[in-house]
Amino acid sequence: MELIDKIHEMARQAGKTIVLPEGTEERNLRAADYVLKEKIAAIILLGNRDEILKKASGFSLQNIEKATIIDPKNHPDKTYYARMLADIRKKKGMTYEEALKKVEEPLYLSTLLIKDGKADGEVSGAEHATGDVLRPAFQIIKTLPGVSAVSGAFIMILKDKNFGTDGVMIFADCAVNPDPSVRELAEIAVESAKTAKNIAGIEPKVAMLSFSTKGSAKHEKVDKVVEALNMAKTMNPDLQIDGELQADAAIIEAIGKKKAPGSPIAGKANVLVFPSLESGNIAYKLVQRLAGAEAVGPVLQGLAAPINDLSRGCSVDDIINMIAITANQANGLLQ
Repeated sequence: MELIDKIHEMARQAGKTIVLPEGTEERNLRAADYVLKEKIAAIILLGNRDEILKKASGFSLQNIEKATIIDPKNHPDKTYYARMLADIRKKKGMTYEEALKKVEEPLYLSTLLIKDGKADGEVSGAEHATGDVLRPAFQIIKTLPGVSAVSGAFIMILKDKNFGTDGVMIFADCAVNPDPSVRELAEIAVESAKTAKNIAGIEPKVAMLSFSTKGSAKHEKVDKVVEALNMAKTMNPDLQIDGELQADAAIIEAIGKKKAPGSPIAGKANVLVFPSLESGNIAYKLVQRLAGAEAVGPVLQGLAAPINDLSRGCSVDDIINMIAITANQANGLLQ
């Protein structure tokens, strides 16, 4: 089974509910129609019901009526969610009147639905900037206990099956933290391992990357990676992880044996943790373009409930896949 099909099947078995705040947007509607038809997840669409159903009819979509449709500007629980938001944000000075206006915004209402247990996760970003998607997530959902930073991982599906696990690898952080601290780098390693297991269905073997392998170079940036490695081991003693490793030592067995003899990870890594956003972002784009790899993501890691941000240039398939990934993330949080 191809990885994407596997991800869809895992989501189907998870039985989660995903909210789409951009419920009147064409790509979201087409994605929701497919997800509902294939029973990948239950769907909540936010937007005016008449507008959604009219557009669905115009696009010849047959399954949209199976979705739960909520109009943020006119629904019976509006005051309930306004009180909830005002209570969550009272230390920041938010009044009930301000909250009443905020809950009319789909991105705020979607996070409140998750907080209230009505939805398990959210997929958005086809029409909104990343900052707009993440702001209510940070304010309402917040991060997992013990996690200080959100990060973004890509699932890389390579044509050459000799790399990673049958050609599947996780690259992080490629989307969020420009210069992660030691603690943040350790958290990225731990959360990326969860992504490997819960979404890609592979047993994580994590490499902390650097321009040095096992002390071959001396620099404060190398020291930072080594400190993060030791902290990640403390955070999760069962984690299969090693570092600092150069990229070739991490993924090519012959080089790994030569540069890091005795390492349980060298030459076998399927999760690559980059020391900075620039290195991670550059690497995934180069692999995507030069090796013809499929890059699925970014998958946001570290939030207390899964909220994933799409590119505004996303395709219908991108949204479908992210809905399935989000459902699997939600399922992984319960394990």
